[in-house]
Amino acid sequence: MPSAPALYPVNLVLDGRACLVVGGGAVAARKVGGLVAAGAQVHVVATRVGPEVRACAGATWEERAYRQGEATDYRLVVVATDDPGVNRQVAADAEEAGVWVNAADDPASCSFMLPSILRRGPITLAVSTGGRSPALARWLRARFSDELGPEYEVLAEILGEQRDAIRAQGRSTEGLAWHRALESDILDLIRAGEIERARERLQACLSSS
Repeated sequence: MPSAPALYPVNLVLDGRACLVVGGGAVAARKVGGLVAAGAQVHVVATRVGPEVRACAGATWEERAYRQGEATDYRLVVVATDDPGVNRQVAADAEEAGVWVNAADDPASCSFMLPSILRRGPITLAVSTGGRSPALARWLRARFSDELGPEYEVLAEILGEQRDAIRAQGRSTEGLAWHRALESDILDLIRAGEIERARERLQACLSSS
């Protein structure tokens, strides 16, 4: 069994950047939704644009065939058609132009993989199997979803507020006892609705660094 290539995880900043999705079915619609949520300017091209794609607010679409070479006009491309020939053409165009491309269900044609994503406010948890088993990635995401409750979103905000306050004082946030704070009862306090006490616990842990 060939080994999957080693991946280098990143979080792309797509806000305001042009992205192309080739394909008009349910799979393409999911890709469109994820790109739109990241603020991308998404355009869809497909010989048939289904109702799921048409319902995607924030994206534009054309019902036509992909034109050879048009992938080069975008920063990022996702192809999700049921025509392997079209998928390979789009991937080849993007690769030749140095444009990042993901081909659904065809890892060999991808220059990046799309993980299964769980969002909790500013927290983004991405699970990937390197294209080996998207079903396993989705299953793992669902399991982590049960563990990562809404209290973690509040925790991230409290930590962010404190970090901003420390930096505003001209102090470094490195070397402080963030881990000690996270290992304290701060999450229990948040779950109990005692947000101010949680802030106080964080400050006490950091001040004792």
